[in-house]
Amino acid sequence: QVQLVESGGGLVQAGGSLRLSCAASGGTFSIYAMGWFRQGSGKEREFVAAISGSGVYTHYADSLKGRFTASRDNAKNTVYLQMNNLKPEDTAVYYCAANRDMAVAAHRYDYWGQGTQVTVSS
Repeated sequence: QVQLVESGGGLVQAGGSLRLSCAASGGTFSIYAMGWFRQGSGKEREFVAAISGSGVYTHYADSLKGRFTASRDNAKNTVYLQMNNLKPEDTAVYYCAANRDMAVAAHRYDYWGQGTQVTVSS
């Protein structure tokens, strides 16, 4: 059983940056691909980014390419999401998730964190 805990959310002005972290425990971290998803108020959960277990491969939602970067440190059992040039429409609860394979669909992920709120003011 893998436990995931996100941190790093908060309130930021448009154009600013945040780095989210997701700390994992309870499993062999490097065998899991990690995904980032977000869910705005009244919206469906949407895919943000995924990173392979080794960290070599990444995949992003088309609309976020160039602003968001996923990375991981397997020695620290942590995955990160660097978010730059944030916009008000990026406001959402951000979740990390773990799965044996990289995937875009949320239902493919077996383990989820509790989420961290990101609010971008205009």
